[in-house]
Amino acid sequence: MDTASNRDETEAWLCLLRAPQLPASRLRDLVERHGSAAGALAAARRGDGVDRAARTWLRKPDREAIANDLAWLAVDGHRLLTIDDAEFPPLLRESPGAPAGLFIAGDATVLWQPQIAIVGSRNASVGGLANARSFARALAGAGLAITSGLAEGIDAAAHEAALESGAATIAVLGTGPDIVYPSRHRDLAARIASAGALVSEFAPGTPGRKENFPRRNRIIAGLALGTLVVEAGLRSGSLITARSASDQGRDVFAIPGSIHHPLARGCHQLIRNGAMLVESAGEIIEALRPLAARLGAALRERLDADGAQAGARPKRDPAYSRLLAALDHDALGIDALAERTGLGAAALSAMLLDLELDGEVAAERGGLYVRRPAG
Repeated sequence: MDTASNRDETEAWLCLLRAPQLPASRLRDLVERHGSAAGALAAARRGDGVDRAARTWLRKPDREAIANDLAWLAVDGHRLLTIDDAEFPPLLRESPGAPAGLFIAGDATVLWQPQIAIVGSRNASVGGLANARSFARALAGAGLAITSGLAEGIDAAAHEAALESGAATIAVLGTGPDIVYPSRHRDLAARIASAGALVSEFAPGTPGRKENFPRRNRIIAGLALGTLVVEAGLRSGSLITARSASDQGRDVFAIPGSIHHPLARGCHQLIRNGAMLVESAGEIIEALRPLAARLGAALRERLDADGAQAGARPKRDPAYSRLLAALDHDALGIDALAERTGLGAAALSAMLLDLELDGEVAAERGGLYVRRPAG
């Protein structure tokens, strides 16, 4: 596709994503039936399966808003990843109610890394914050990216711990990708964008509205292998994330607390409803083994397809053999392994978790990996 066609397709996507009363499921159906966003836009303007409000807007979109979106996308490190793109994260793609597009600031490839969502109360206790940091560090050390919602309390503690561990972290926003909420987390958001990604289904300029945050929570759950709730009251938004995870067939983990602690009651309710009570990160890693293996398989398929397009033989073994050879004698981090193997960070993280679960690789402190002796 030439540059002009790319721009037309991007503009079509932006128009569709901004249209009022156009649910993501209907948008996805339009694009699938008409073969492109440009085709879907033309059909929607004719009234194909869209409400009057969407049709009216699409026939005369806000050109200034679209121009602002394009200006945001022109900045280095900014990207719109749509569901028809091969790089759209596979676990989120298969989730019910998956968004049609994601605005990303940072490294889009981290969305392919195996992730654990860590969520909890905005008004967390000292002990809750300590648990969030401890679990985040341990899970990051095992090769998982830490995904949360940039909120105060547990979310921020989990993001901070991942950053301190040198691991990738992903913040899913309830605003446009250019707006930080709460505003006091501007510095944290900038650090996350440098070490991972800020992700939003909302177009640039979208303010934080109450109804946006449940939509954000379903994306947090959809990106991750599982969701850990550290502390939560009975009316906490974290329970929405946990319910979304459960509805999507993902594991939900909860840390128990004192029966006298109000922020333990949400976790206890989750446990009564089938969430796994956990006391260590190791319990989470073991429970995530089946889905992590499936994510690894999806990544191998993508690597095979990329290799086939490049004229390489579409097999898994060469990439894994190259990675294991790079780990033959040294404890190495993701950056060093990327340099030695030529593989991207997202590919390496998923492959390393796959190998770790198979007992061939061990994760050490500081985000380093070593090859286990055979036998």
